[in-house]
Amino acid sequence: MKWTTLQWVLLLASAWQTHSRALRFTAVEEQEAGVKIGSLSTNYSPPYRLLEETYIRVDESTGDLFTTERIDRETLCPSHQDGDCTFSNTAVVSLNFEVVPMIIIVDDINDNAPIFERNEIPLHIPEDASNGTAFPLDDQAQDKDTGDNGVIRYYLEDPGGFFSIRQDGHELELVVQRELDRETQENHLLVLVAVDGGTVPLSSTVNLNVTVTDVDDNCPEFDADSPITAIVPALGVKGTAVVQLKATDKDLGLNAQIAFSFSRLISDRAKALFHLDGHTGLISLAVDMQVDSPEEHALKVFANSPLCPPVQTQVTVYMQPVMSQEPTVKIKFVAEHKNQVIVLRENEPPTVLALLELEDTSTAKGTLSLDKDSMPFSLKPQAGSYLLSTSEPLDFEMRGEYEVTLIISDPHGTRLHRREVIKVLVEDVNDNAPKFEQTRYEKDIKENNEPGVFLLRVQASDADSQQFGKVRYRLTNGGPFRIDEESGVISVVETLDREQQETYVLTVVARDGGDPSQEGAAIVSVNILDLNDNPPAFPTPHFYFFVSENIPQLSQVGKVTASDSDEGENGRIVDVRILNDSVPFAIDMAQGSLRSIAEVDREKQDRYELLVVAVDGGSPVLSAAAKMTIFIEDVNDNQPQVIRPSSNLSCLTISPATQAGSMITKIYAIDEDSGMNSDITYQIIASKPALHSPFEIDQHSGNITLVQHLRGEDYGMHHLFIVVRDGGKPDPLQTTVWVNLQVNETLETCHVNAVPEYTPPRLPPPMPVIDRRCESNAWLVLYCGLCLMVISVCVLLAVVVVFMKHRTIKRKVEQKNVWETGNLCELKHLN
Repeated sequence: MKWTTLQWVLLLASAWQTHSRALRFTAVEEQEAGVKIGSLSTNYSPPYRLLEETYIRVDESTGDLFTTERIDRETLCPSHQDGDCTFSNTAVVSLNFEVVPMIIIVDDINDNAPIFERNEIPLHIPEDASNGTAFPLDDQAQDKDTGDNGVIRYYLEDPGGFFSIRQDGHELELVVQRELDRETQENHLLVLVAVDGGTVPLSSTVNLNVTVTDVDDNCPEFDADSPITAIVPALGVKGTAVVQLKATDKDLGLNAQIAFSFSRLISDRAKALFHLDGHTGLISLAVDMQVDSPEEHALKVFANSPLCPPVQTQVTVYMQPVMSQEPTVKIKFVAEHKNQVIVLRENEPPTVLALLELEDTSTAKGTLSLDKDSMPFSLKPQAGSYLLSTSEPLDFEMRGEYEVTLIISDPHGTRLHRREVIKVLVEDVNDNAPKFEQTRYEKDIKENNEPGVFLLRVQASDADSQQFGKVRYRLTNGGPFRIDEESGVISVVETLDREQQETYVLTVVARDGGDPSQEGAAIVSVNILDLNDNPPAFPTPHFYFFVSENIPQLSQVGKVTASDSDEGENGRIVDVRILNDSVPFAIDMAQGSLRSIAEVDREKQDRYELLVVAVDGGSPVLSAAAKMTIFIEDVNDNQPQVIRPSSNLSCLTISPATQAGSMITKIYAIDEDSGMNSDITYQIIASKPALHSPFEIDQHSGNITLVQHLRGEDYGMHHLFIVVRDGGKPDPLQTTVWVNLQVNETLETCHVNAVPEYTPPRLPPPMPVIDRRCESNAWLVLYCGLCLMVISVCVLLAVVVVFMKHRTIKRKVEQKNVWETGNLCELKHLN
């Protein structure tokens, strides 16, 4: 019957066979396919079928339910963020085709991090916001998970003490913690972190850009370099600029507007001579001016802005009279100058700026000197003239402009003829390298981050001006990091993996705009924090072991270890175990080995296919599995079993006319061992009658044959005592059997009531396997060996005879030499 037909039958059956309650099972999302979620066998009998095999399948015989694929709760139930996510199925069970409705609940895991819709949240806060003032944040993160996994809490990463986050239910607010001042810091770049409530929390970040808006909280101030003296030459024309006052208000827009005015306490003469522009602060001549004698006017000027008390400064204006008879100064510039203004680069050694020549008249003599505030300049007489020079190197960062006041007086110093002012501008050079607020930064970040996440911001400053003081940033060894060359914000552009690299040491270089430029450097150490993102790993996906079936209990079978590339608890292997039930093996975690814990018998089971799993100590827990095959090697622990004859009392009648060479009967035996341990040989070790048995047995096949023609004396009962032996090493196992053969002309069924008594002192050793084709060769080898022995003995006797003969001859020669020497001595004596 096809399944589609069965479905129709079941649907018809369901009309009269219903169930009031559906079975409920639970599956955890994101698990691998093949995970067991429950069983139908608890309530129903086999067989088992499902109408649909979407997401789950059933084992037809056991009723166990398994997942067929990885289930994603957020994909299955995108609209059930706060409730159970379920899907239904129908099972058909038992031989009666009972219809069982099922509901499978998909449990959520924390597999989704909070997500912000935007990369940056702008927020404007007035600088007069008091401590504790809260500003709502509408751009909140969303998390697709449910329950605690979808609950989000927020905090600021390195807030700097100015702000904090307050969370009340779904309301999220930024709270001012310290007094804000736009003029000190206009922008606050914060990192808002959203963390979910999972067991292993997931997080995401967004840049929170807080702009402090201006309020009128600053009053005007006269600049430090605002002029405090001015000289009006003779014959001044109406509208001629006398002095430009400088005042600033750190506020912005309308809050920064300044109104200038004269104090009511200045003299009427000064009011008539000078005009003050209330918007620009420019003091100019109100009338055409011509004085006969020097005049000095002290002008008090107020700078006003709304809601602020006026600030004042005093400018002393010296009016020069028309005096053609008074001494004058002729300036010959030595240093670089523009429009009668000396331009000198900073850091130059003491330098001559100008040669001053004092031209006396016939009626007036004079001397030249510097005003007491004209530092760091000096004036030295030189051959009737004066040399104006610097007394020390000038530093632009200390002061960028000087007014050197020359005083022309009579030789006695009692009468002032006039004053001359020479302006000196200090030209900035790139003599300052950028400096970081810190020479070393250290930052921690979790691995598996989203690309583009904010890391930290570095900041360097340069004391030089304009282009020389403009700083740009770069990374010399950025790797997966990037830095914004303008703001110094370092971000992570790639997903980091602690297992590949645990620490990054970055070098941030700040370069100014000089030519040649100058640089400053800082070190940024980035520590990658571990997440449990690596499951344990076995050295091989499939272990193979070979063990003997007589292995003692608790003996080591082999090494089974697992490792985890994570660190700490995430990388600690807390459990390694065998998932199969009732097996004679177990994992010894302390030694990292597989041990036998019960007896094994190859004859019952020759191999074990196991599944071993390793679990780490991280959260969430990760695991890995490997296959394990254990082959049981045979030992000779089973002796042969004789199947035929069935007993020692079996009997067979043989006709005397049986031809020689005929097979009479066959012994059948088996051995439950394997290999050589199951190789069986047969041997007749005794027979009755004892002499001239006409029967023999093939030691391999067990065939008993008649080897000669039967004669009259062969009539009667023949008892053959046969040893059946296996090929085990070193000690084979054996069994015995009596074969009873009766030679009789009548082939009547014979009977044996008892077998002969035979108790040998010991069983003979196993007969070697003889190849009849080699019997003749054996005799040949024996004859050759005997011949070699005879030849060896003959050679030895010959050598002995030759040696003895040689020794006898040598002895005779020595005796002859002695006799001749004695005769010569006697002859010499006679002479």
